[in-house]
Amino acid sequence: MISRLVFGALAASRGMQTFASKYGLRRRYGFGRQFVAGDTVDDAIAVAQRVESAGFSQTLQYLGTPVGSMADADAATRACVAIINRIAASGIGRNLSVRLTDLGLTVDRATCVDNLRRVLDPATAQEFFVRVEMEDSRYTQLTLDIFQTLWQQGYRNAGLDLQAYLSRSLDDTRRMNALGARVRLVKGAYAEPRRVAYRSKAKIDRAFIAIMELLLSEGTGPAFGTHDRALIDATRTFAASRAIAPDAYEFHMLYGVREELQAMVRQAGSLVRVAIPFGPGWFPYVMQRLGNHPTDVRFLFRTLISAR
Repeated sequence: MISRLVFGALAASRGMQTFASKYGLRRRYGFGRQFVAGDTVDDAIAVAQRVESAGFSQTLQYLGTPVGSMADADAATRACVAIINRIAASGIGRNLSVRLTDLGLTVDRATCVDNLRRVLDPATAQEFFVRVEMEDSRYTQLTLDIFQTLWQQGYRNAGLDLQAYLSRSLDDTRRMNALGARVRLVKGAYAEPRRVAYRSKAKIDRAFIAIMELLLSEGTGPAFGTHDRALIDATRTFAASRAIAPDAYEFHMLYGVREELQAMVRQAGSLVRVAIPFGPGWFPYVMQRLGNHPTDVRFLFRTLISAR
């Protein structure tokens, strides 16, 4: 919890962002490239091609900059559409993750709905799957409501995330299963208050397993975003006990995180999709990753020193 707060403060530091923009992606082994492909879609496509050549599927995860106006939201939406067109032209797998705050959720709900529609329309035409990412708990209900609005309007090329550490997520899973929507279950990466989220690993793991079992029993093409070997084994064991085929669900793992585990899970016969983050908002994402994985802090400072 403390490490998340510390790295959250670093992410908001203008001085750190200036330093990071100069050094973080400058070289192939800059500290930012441990967790992100780069700041452009061409960077992401190059990484995606390598990931696919190694036998994995992939999804590109767009990281936008803070949106404070309708003009900002419009620019971010146009950027997403341009990314869709560029990915389609590249020949890589057509999967993209977006955040509703990048599309104007904090500015105006109706505008955000319109902007998500502007993304899903060309995505549908070019046979993309678009994952709506779940952000912190302030936006959970809005995200679910907006997703369901677009789903009811016939947009079926979209799925969304649910976070196991939120106490509401089991009920939200039932809601999404009833729609037939594709859910990706993750543990959750934000510093949330106790009134809405479990804090202990044991409680989060129990919630993850309960939701995982519900998704495999009643869901549609679920995905499980985790690098926790015990949760991966629990998922595979439950699926096998219900005679659920290995290609009926996926494991999603983050670019740059536990690559040896990614290879091991794929070699064991499971589908593994690598989430590849990229975009101008890469620095706060990297700080969040370090907040969740403080053992990587030594890597950060080693690369910062060598960059100078």
